[in-house]
Amino acid sequence: MIGPSSDAAELIAHLETLRLEENVAGMARFGIVTTRALGISNPDIRAVAGLVKKNHARAIELWRSHIREARLLALCTAEPKRLTAEEARNWANDFNSWEIVDCAADLFVEARLDELVAEFADDEREFVRRTAFAMIAGAAVHRKNEPDATILTWLPLIKAHAGDPRNFVRKAINWALRSIGKRNLACHAPALTLARGLAESSDKTARWIGKDAVKELVGEKLLTRLK
Repeated sequence: MIGPSSDAAELIAHLETLRLEENVAGMARFGIVTTRALGISNPDIRAVAGLVKKNHARAIELWRSHIREARLLALCTAEPKRLTAEEARNWANDFNSWEIVDCAADLFVEARLDELVAEFADDEREFVRRTAFAMIAGAAVHRKNEPDATILTWLPLIKAHAGDPRNFVRKAINWALRSIGKRNLACHAPALTLARGLAESSDKTARWIGKDAVKELVGEKLLTRLK
């Protein structure tokens, strides 16, 4: 029986018993890297995390396994207050799948590793750059008490990288821009201004990001909610 005292090896052995090969093909269809995947659903991973609780040292060991589900469990059970920027950088070196990135971004935001946003945005690796914009989106949504000025300082990064045509980057940039614009009225206006500017860009990717963001940010339901 697994629990808070279970070590990394015991948790990996438990995950192996939950292996569902038929799920692996389905994951691949959603763009999830399945090279070392067991086919366990994210809700099932979160259920395991709930049983074993947080343990930072164990999470680092789980990450080193290179197994998809063990890494997701590591992200769910790491301790945000103990996570260092150097550990986050080391994990980012291994990023190869959007779902791992998005789960990690939530953890990095909770750990308040904001100094990594600009650093990751300037990194040429697709999934590291995606992390930066997933972090921006997460902070805009989840950090309700954060000064708006902090969130708005990231708009220039969106503008600077809006021409990156790689699928997982452009979608994250679009997500970040929409998330800032939907945060509140104070953030809506500058985000919409940027979105409109990008929509007029000569660059195809920037234009798509801008037009899609404008479409959502001028929606009647959103405007009613923000007022």
